[in-house]
Amino acid sequence: MLSESLGRPVGLEEIGMEWSGRLDQDSGLHFPRDQQDALAEATSYWGTLNRRDFLTYSPFVASAFSEPVTRWLVSPTESLTTPSGRITIGRSHIEELHAAADAARLWDSRFGGAAWKSQSLTTYLYERVTPLLSGRFTERDGRELFSVTSEMARLAGWTAFDAGKHQMAQRHYIQALRLAKTGSNVHLGSYILTTMAMQALMRGFTSEAIDMAQGAYERVPSADPRVLGFAKLIEARAHAREGNARTASGCLSLAERLQERGTLEGNGERPWIDFFTRQRIITDAAEIFRDLKLPRATFTWHALGEMPGDAYARSRGIRLSVLATAHAQSGELEHSLRLGRESLRLFSRLQSVRGVDYLKIYTASLKPWQQEKPVMTYLSEVRELGRSLAVA
Repeated sequence: MLSESLGRPVGLEEIGMEWSGRLDQDSGLHFPRDQQDALAEATSYWGTLNRRDFLTYSPFVASAFSEPVTRWLVSPTESLTTPSGRITIGRSHIEELHAAADAARLWDSRFGGAAWKSQSLTTYLYERVTPLLSGRFTERDGRELFSVTSEMARLAGWTAFDAGKHQMAQRHYIQALRLAKTGSNVHLGSYILTTMAMQALMRGFTSEAIDMAQGAYERVPSADPRVLGFAKLIEARAHAREGNARTASGCLSLAERLQERGTLEGNGERPWIDFFTRQRIITDAAEIFRDLKLPRATFTWHALGEMPGDAYARSRGIRLSVLATAHAQSGELEHSLRLGRESLRLFSRLQSVRGVDYLKIYTASLKPWQQEKPVMTYLSEVRELGRSLAVA
């Protein structure tokens, strides 16, 4: 009652009750069947997140995705429960949330997930968005409210992932997927599931990543072609990590066709998938052929599109590391190191743990020259960046 009257969550410490510090260690991992239980799970997780240091750098656990993925695949939509809260949700609320989501996406692209403003998403979700979720709304506004909240929760997971907080990211993704179901937004749900597949891929669980990407593609065949194309692109990357060149190439070709179709259809009402352009396919294709150890194909794809600019600094750093690896695979040490140093400079500015993961892939390709002084110096600089981010 007090929270509703004030229009914001009220912590126990504000009303004279002591918080014990003992919280459910499974917070954020649940995907409740009941809609009200699901909203309580999300808001409880956002509210306690900043008090739980053990979550910050906990390891990724692929099995934590099993229940959420299964339940979403069984039913990606649901009826909306009749609202009964005191706050009446209007278009101004929805527009504010969309603006906040747009701003967060742009900030993340330019400055990375470890930046303070990116990490403030969780605070915004709890303090500003939580009171709205129990408000009164029309069917249309309610669906949009839960969809844009899902979008922000996914982005909170993405920024946590970029900052190396892998289990925190998992929990955000699970809540985002559940909120997409509440909003009956199958396009967004499929996209979130693909993002979960990407996290599994980057943590080394390629088989699980393939399963999730295929589920995101197969479950909602009527989804935005760009959403389906992104699922196939991530599946292609997972097959490449497993060394399956033929299947990876097939998925990549399908992703290209879906991206072209989506661009022609021009579904501008989903700005969160606008990143899936021809340029994005080129960037990921270069990475696919790097993983397949086919440097000539990497160079060919790179030549098809411009290097990402400063507005997409993280993407630029990733592309540079991929090219550096391909040049090392071709035996071109000097050119490789030049690109590797530029990538390191960008990731050092962004403070991106995910960037360090890319640099580690690159440094593995330098093994034939690991006793040479320039290489030893570079390896030392990468290790130093990794240590500084680990204690940040």
